[in-house]
Amino acid sequence: MYLEPAKLIFKEECPMTREQKIIKNKLGLLNLARELGNVSQACKIMGFSRDSFYRFKDLYETGGESALQEISRKKPIFKNRVASEIEEAVVQLAIEQPAWGQLRVSNELKKKGIFVSDGGVRSIWLRHDLETMKKRLAALEAKVAQDGLILTEAQLIALEKAKEEKQESGEIETEHPGYLGAQDTFYVGTLKGVGRIYQQTFIDTYSKVAIAKLYDRKNALVAADILNDRVLPFFEEHGISLLRVITDRGSEYCGNMEHHEYELYLAIENIDHSKTKARRPQSNGICERFHRTILNEFYRVAFRKKLYNSLEELQADLNQWLMEYNEHRTHTGKYCFGKTPMQTFKDSIPLAKEKMLHLSLQTSNSRNVSDEI
Repeated sequence: MYLEPAKLIFKEECPMTREQKIIKNKLGLLNLARELGNVSQACKIMGFSRDSFYRFKDLYETGGESALQEISRKKPIFKNRVASEIEEAVVQLAIEQPAWGQLRVSNELKKKGIFVSDGGVRSIWLRHDLETMKKRLAALEAKVAQDGLILTEAQLIALEKAKEEKQESGEIETEHPGYLGAQDTFYVGTLKGVGRIYQQTFIDTYSKVAIAKLYDRKNALVAADILNDRVLPFFEEHGISLLRVITDRGSEYCGNMEHHEYELYLAIENIDHSKTKARRPQSNGICERFHRTILNEFYRVAFRKKLYNSLEELQADLNQWLMEYNEHRTHTGKYCFGKTPMQTFKDSIPLAKEKMLHLSLQTSNSRNVSDEI
């Protein structure tokens, strides 16, 4: 009733699979028991119980070698399933109330007679890529853009809170060239015969085009001068407007509008002014990162190569470096896609004009409605 010795021979030249090794061990037990004539001793040597031996013996006698294959006793684990209407309700509430957590969503749905645990809510969020508030807000914005929905107060609060958090962490929202410009002051150093040198920096946050001008002082007048002398003429040359500027809370940027040259200039030019939180330089991180680049790649190199005697001489070399930065050096910015800042700016001009036209139409419509009221 046992396996013939010839059948125990396995080809050594071919590597055995796991199943073949298992069968070989079982056949070895049966064969050893036959040779020794003692089942208990064979089981002790091979490390099997007597029950296993007799089970192997019965399987082999009824089905041959194939019956000795390992059979998994594990029951298959099926994924939790929820009704389609429950899943749809969870997804809809995630978009309607993106700030709610999974526990609150579960409790609110129970009030409506829909019973799903907080863990079930999270599982549904994961299936629909909604597990974080950031992703739920993105889904809300996409739905608003697609369906033209009117946002509720709770949705507006959640979106505004998300914008503030992004700004605090240095992530700036921008839609097109001219939508938002970042401005900051950078202390260059001391020039013999001139004194302290300050750089006024302006960067278009969409295209990353950088504009810089050097001054021998730091006040509101020079902060407004770079906008009047370099920035606004640049945007007017390309037929688009500058809508908003973000700065820190330095004295050159903040003050009483009636007496502060910078605030007054922004009001005259109809440019909105956003301010970063106090002691949060990362809120204007785009300028901070540019300052590190220009310090390492221009100023530290230029001051070792040449002795400057005037501000104009240094400004001329700075202009050359900025031309290289804007027009020839590719940028890894969010909207640059490996293009240069100037190429990104020019390619996005139609987008800026389209957005500004849409904004002007909305403004005129709202004025007409208010006049009728």
